Amino acid sequence: MKVEWRKQDKALYLPAAEPGLIQVPAYPYFMLRGEGNPNHSAYAEAVGVLYSLSYAVKMLPRKGPAPEGYYDYTVFPLEGVWDLSEAGRKKAVLDKDELVYNIMIRQPDFVTPELAAAVLEQVKRSKPHPLLEKAVFAAIEDGLCVQMLHIGPYDDEPHSFARMEQFCTDQGLLRESHLHREIYISDVRRTRPEKLKTVLRFKAIRPH
Repeated sequence: MKVEWRKQDKALYLPAAEPGLIQVPAYPYFMLRGEGNPNHSAYAEAVGVLYSLSYAVKMLPRKGPAPEGYYDYTVFPLEGVWDLSEAGRKKAVLDKDELVYNIMIRQPDFVTPELAAAVLEQVKRSKPHPLLEKAVFAAIEDGLCVQMLHIGPYDDEPHSFARMEQFCTDQGLLRESHLHREIYISDVRRTRPEKLKTVLRFKAIRPH
């Protein structure tokens, strides 16, 4: 049976449009770090590289014997952990040129570090790109988080974050840092801004 994240992982990827708590375990990702405005070409190239790695994993059975534990699945959505540079934090308004990001795509659990390394080498040969030298495969565990589904333009996200921070306060929790995660459920190329669906998430801690 095909594993589809929209069905099997609804709590992670299709939460309510209201703030809520979730415990996020460790998952494996291909990742790329960068900085600057996500509307610029460098960001789009990084996204393309991540998808080339992710689809290379999915298509492994077409290139030879399927790896141990392989199962059919839907490629996971793009995610990004976002921050600001030191200079950006000092500015009164958001300067997208000062954004710092770690974008990633989750991989199925049969992908081991050894398999990821082999896929990376395969893609370097078949679809060479300088950014492949910076691609990293690793597991990330977010732990306790506040999240919600934001519906609308990316520039309207501060309103949702304000609701999430109020929820955090109401629950007696603290936001761990300025970092936050975004999971892009909609295809921005085919979706009107007011219909975009993005999971917003940040880590929370319980004060002692």
